Amino acid sequence: MSRSGPGAHSAPGDNGAVLGFYVHVPFCSVRCGYCDFNTYTASELGGASAPAGASRATYAEAALAEVRFARATWPDEDRPVSTVFFGGGTPTLLPPEDLTRLVAGIDETFGLAPDAEVTTEANPDSVSADDLARLREGGLNRISFGMQSAVRPVLAVLDRTHDPERVPRVVEWARAAGFDQVSLDLIYGTPGESLEDWATSVDSALACAPDHVSAYSLVVEQGTALARRVRRGEVAPVDDDDLADKYVLADERFGRAGLGWYEVSNWARDDAARCRHNLGYWRGDDWWGVGPGAHSHRDGVRWWNVKHPAEYARRLDAGESPEAGREELTAEERHTEALLLGIRLAEGLPTSVLAYDEQRRLPALEQEGLLDVVGDRVRLTVRGRLLADGVVRDLLD
Repeated sequence: MSRSGPGAHSAPGDNGAVLGFYVHVPFCSVRCGYCDFNTYTASELGGASAPAGASRATYAEAALAEVRFARATWPDEDRPVSTVFFGGGTPTLLPPEDLTRLVAGIDETFGLAPDAEVTTEANPDSVSADDLARLREGGLNRISFGMQSAVRPVLAVLDRTHDPERVPRVVEWARAAGFDQVSLDLIYGTPGESLEDWATSVDSALACAPDHVSAYSLVVEQGTALARRVRRGEVAPVDDDDLADKYVLADERFGRAGLGWYEVSNWARDDAARCRHNLGYWRGDDWWGVGPGAHSHRDGVRWWNVKHPAEYARRLDAGESPEAGREELTAEERHTEALLLGIRLAEGLPTSVLAYDEQRRLPALEQEGLLDVVGDRVRLTVRGRLLADGVVRDLLD
């Protein structure tokens, strides 16, 4: 393997950051109208005639080749891998054996920490009880189900295909399989979704007694089918006041159920149930992103892979880097990013990371009810969470 890929001249992580692996699985059975991720249905890739690397049957081999390429690129890396996260797409469209082979490959090549968190995303209709048992036996210990909503018309607008009644069943199967942590993902603000609809989804999620819940506001991304429907007037645009009401409702109900917020869009039963992999992103740790279009980061350097699965596999088969581009963040960019991400955490930001002019703006923001300064830390209020990006802009302006 060539050693001219991303990070080839970087020293092993010596900045106190932990090391994670993200594995992007770019396959979906149906393209959801709101999604702009780098994903493909079988027909978009050519069906049975899909080229090597662009089919589910051959994808695991290409991903394992990148894991080996990562090791060759970082020959002196001595940190064990603390987290592995399979995202997509729908990772569980691959056979359980492919996902567990990738976990084993990362372990054999880099070494997994003894307490490594190994997560996969899954659609409720993409797994069986047997699949979950095999995933757990193969080393995965955390699972995140894409519930999104418990209301059928809302799921229909999102082009989600699962039956909402299946969600409690798959959670029960995951518990029976022995997963340490079970998470549910929700989306609020879907066109046509009432506050009562959202309350139904929140209560249905809580009835499953998850360890963790993520709740994200719908963003209508340009170029998606949903954006075209909004533009044609077929569905209403997202309303900011509606989003705020739904966030507050969710935060209150999650809190009453014993789930505490630890990041603006994430709530957990306790510290152990927090998603350590995502915390690594928000805290600026290091990770290697495997797969087409996957992004990586190491000590202020970011790079990303080519997007199409066929070109991704071709490059790795030829011993070439799958990298499509890279950037090295300036000190100013790293500071801005640290504020944007760190302010979203319940632990807040230490005031010491703020420049003098930024610290001078704290009293005004505190008076507006957007943040609290407690000791040597700055933390967002509920209102501040609704306006988190604006708070950072005010600090930086």
